[in-house]
Amino acid sequence: MTATRSTSNKKNTPAIPLAERLRPQTLGEVIGQQHLLGEGMPLRIAFESGQPHSCILWGPPGVGKTTIARLMASSFDAHFITISAVLGGVKEIREAVEQATIWRGQSGDLADAGGKPTIVFVDEVHRFNKSQQDAFLPHVESGLFTFIGATTENPSFEVNSALLSRAAVYVLQPLSEDDLRKIVAVALERKALQGIESMEAAAIDRLVAYADGDARRLLNTLESLAVAAGNEKSGPITEVTDAWLMKVLGERMRRYDKGGEQFYDTISALHKSVRGSDPDAALYWFMRMLDGGAEPKYMARRLIRMASEDIGLADPRALRMALDAAEVYERLGSPEGELALAQCVLYLAIAPKSNAAYVAFNEIKAFIKNDGTRPVPMHLRNAPTKLMKSLDYGKNYRYAHNEEDGFAAGENYFPEGMQAPEFYRPVNRGLEIRIADKLNELKQKNRDKQSGSKGD
Repeated sequence: MTATRSTSNKKNTPAIPLAERLRPQTLGEVIGQQHLLGEGMPLRIAFESGQPHSCILWGPPGVGKTTIARLMASSFDAHFITISAVLGGVKEIREAVEQATIWRGQSGDLADAGGKPTIVFVDEVHRFNKSQQDAFLPHVESGLFTFIGATTENPSFEVNSALLSRAAVYVLQPLSEDDLRKIVAVALERKALQGIESMEAAAIDRLVAYADGDARRLLNTLESLAVAAGNEKSGPITEVTDAWLMKVLGERMRRYDKGGEQFYDTISALHKSVRGSDPDAALYWFMRMLDGGAEPKYMARRLIRMASEDIGLADPRALRMALDAAEVYERLGSPEGELALAQCVLYLAIAPKSNAAYVAFNEIKAFIKNDGTRPVPMHLRNAPTKLMKSLDYGKNYRYAHNEEDGFAAGENYFPEGMQAPEFYRPVNRGLEIRIADKLNELKQKNRDKQSGSKGD
């Protein structure tokens, strides 16, 4: 009876996911993030120091945030507590504090815990509200545990400033195509794909493009392929060809090849339709991309770019509209949030167009790259100390608020000897019509002041 029960439990035990089976066990096995983990890089130095410190790992999904946190616990021989901010709350935080206190010992001496520190890892920390995040502060300050947070959102906006000031922020990047190919190679080398022994180069390229920098997405797709290969009616598949891949995952990848020519052609058509003020065409290409499997978050980023590049100050509300649409999608997800993105597409298409800010940005960027480092004029320098004031820092600066109409006519804000350029040239559309009128008015006041000074 016991043996039968044991066999039954074994059969019903869920298989360990491929992403977990291939999770790196040492720092040397980590693929990607070499700007942080390479020799002499910040996180590598932290690992080698042997001293854990509170930090926040910021990056998109599937780039190694959880892996790095676990490796820290292993490297520092620390107790490891995981909290999911999506599923947990104050109860889980309180339990983590109680467990860390038990490990620490009543005296509070690390030696009572066998010399082992405690790391509390909070996944999706931006999901916690202010009071929940504040609950970690006294324990981080007391040294009860080291706090590591993982987030896909900008911690400057989503993490409390008090907690942020006590943690180093490390920015993780999407994995490169080469990184993703290495992961595929590791999976094949370790024979982790249930009978699949090889893959065509074209199939690997398609998978890598589909993963779009997300290792977890890649591994989950590989796992789906392995299951399908074992259940193939014609017999187990040992080599994944591009044709078989499309047959199995065609619905998921149909009509556009992420990262391929058709993908870029379609996003180009959307962008040009918005720029050309054709709302119907813009909406058509937008829906084509969603239907083809485009990640809505990627589409939201492109809409924000369009608002800045093609509309700019002709209608500053466009940028706010794009940001709001991205936030709505973040809150609602698919399919509800996609309507907000579609609404934004229509607004951007009908908005007045201007690339003046985009042109100015590129021109000044090129100018500074080729120009020397010019010193800041003395009258524009800050003078917080008596010494600086004695050296004429800030001398003769004209405070604009004290000038007529709040404008210091004739004042120069460029480095000495530099002829005032005209990088920003408003177009004759939308709000930029009024901006151009205002700039012309201010330029005339400058000319009047300069001519008056010469007359004196």
